[in-house]
Order: sequence, then structure tokens, then C-alpha cells
Amino acid sequence: MSVDEVREKITAMIASDRVVLFMKGTRFQPQCGFSATVVGILDGLVPSYTTVNVLADPLIREGIKEFSAWPTIPQLYVDGNFVGGCDIVREMEASGELHGVLGADQAPVKAPAVKVSERALATLREVAQETGESTIRVRISPRYHHDLAFEEEEPGDLAVDLEGIRLVFDRMSAVRAEGMSIDFVEQGPSSGFKIDNPNAPPSVKQISARQLRERLDAGAGELLLIDVRTPQEREIATIAGARPFDDETQALLETLDRKTPLIFHCHHGMRSQRAAEYFLSQGFVDVSNLQGGIDAWSVEVDPAVPRY
Repeated sequence: MSVDEVREKITAMIASDRVVLFMKGTRFQPQCGFSATVVGILDGLVPSYTTVNVLADPLIREGIKEFSAWPTIPQLYVDGNFVGGCDIVREMEASGELHGVLGADQAPVKAPAVKVSERALATLREVAQETGESTIRVRISPRYHHDLAFEEEEPGDLAVDLEGIRLVFDRMSAVRAEGMSIDFVEQGPSSGFKIDNPNAPPSVKQISARQLRERLDAGAGELLLIDVRTPQEREIATIAGARPFDDETQALLETLDRKTPLIFHCHHGMRSQRAAEYFLSQGFVDVSNLQGGIDAWSVEVDPAVPRY
């Protein structure tokens, strides 16, 4: 394919929808953290958009960089115009500017109600005395990853004053922080801040091979154990009761109550984690991934299951 043909193809892709994201992976299975960040932001602002997986076509992957004169992926286009990469999209979302670009509603935002334990507050004061800083920025990503850092307050921030400590939030972090609590847990080398956020969506649970055995022995009820490996791998080894992730199982999943417990497994736990995250995004609320996959099952539970 010539350079001109690649540009024509990219132009057609950009014109195919009002919002187009060139990314690594797909909307439901991002293949890099930066792409996942932008997907999380867009998911919270617009009901639908088009994604282009640049990993599927090396010509598009390199061509879009030349097309936009931007060296990295992901890249967001709105109404045919290049908006930016991950950092720019994240900054625009935090300031509220992205809402206007996308035409999304922007409700008034107020400083969040946040609970900070006495131990956490004392720890923050100790650090503030050592550093000479007392303003702490709280960032909450669209996927509800939390970050605390001493940073200066910026225009448009919303602030919460706590007896000598000032917490500042960008607009979207403030929305996500409502009702959040911060504690400090002392557990030796793993001591640190513990954040509980009632707004965070359900996450994929990790279940060990022994825990899975206990659940199966106790009577799984409506639980579905789903094997996402290839048919060739299933011929080598299987866990009794696991359903193959075939067309029949996918059709069944579309009809199930979203409260049905789902447990996914693969060889070592990577492919099944991605599958579990996808079905969590589809509304299922009790989704687990078998840690270590069928290999852990062979080692910890049933050595009669062949390892490969």
C-alpha cells in the first residue's frame, strides 16, 4: 500500500464517526495503559465512539503518526480534528475542557465530602513538616486509581481544608471523590495510605486454585467456570466442570442475570484476566479470575491434571 493510500484509509477512518480513537488494542481490551486511560475517560463522557486498533495494521500504526505529526499512541480525533494523546486528553478531562469538545453535559462541581482518619492526618502533617509543603493533590483516574502527591494548587481546583492540610482536586477527581475515606495502615514494610471509595466500580476478583476448589466442593450453584484457552489446550488438560469459551457459552452469557458469578481461567491467568475485565464492563458484578490458571490448579489442587 502506498503512502497516499494509507493516508486515504486513515482519512476515511477519521470520517467514519464523530469520535475516533486510534489505540493499542480495542475498547474492551486495551493493550497499553495509556490507551486504557483514554478509553476510561471516553467511556465516562460519550455513549459510543469508534476505536482503531493500530496493532492490527503496522501501516496504520506508523501512518497515523505521520498523519497527525504526533509521535505516540493513542490519538483522539473529534469531528475530524486531532485532539491529542493521552496526557492532553487527561488534562482536558480534568479541567472540563474535554466536555465541551465532546459536547458532553458538564454539571456544576463542588468540593467533595472526604473523611480522613486521625492517623492519616497525623502522617500527612509529619510529611508536610519534613517537606515544607501542605497542599496535597488527590488524583482519581477514570478507572479509579488513586494518587496522593504534594503539588501546588491550580486554577479551577476544588479544595478541602483539614487542620493545616489542604487537599486539592481537579474537577473530575472531585466528582469521583465524593464520600471517599483515607486512612493510614501500619503493617511493617507494607504500611501506607488506604483509600476506600464508594464510587469505584466493581473490579475483577482474584481467586486461588484452593479457593476455587472449596467453592466447587461446596456446590457452585449458578456459578460459571469458563475456560478461555484454545481447543488444542483443552485437549491437553481441563478442569472438570469448566465450560469452553465457545459460541454457545457466549450466547448463554448474553442471556444471564448480571449477578451470576463468573470465574474465568486460562493457562497462567493473563488471557482470562482480560476476558474477566471485558465481562465486568458488560455489567456482570461478580467476576473472578483464577490466579495462575490451570497450571496453579495442577500444582495446588489436582496433580492428575497434566501441566504443559
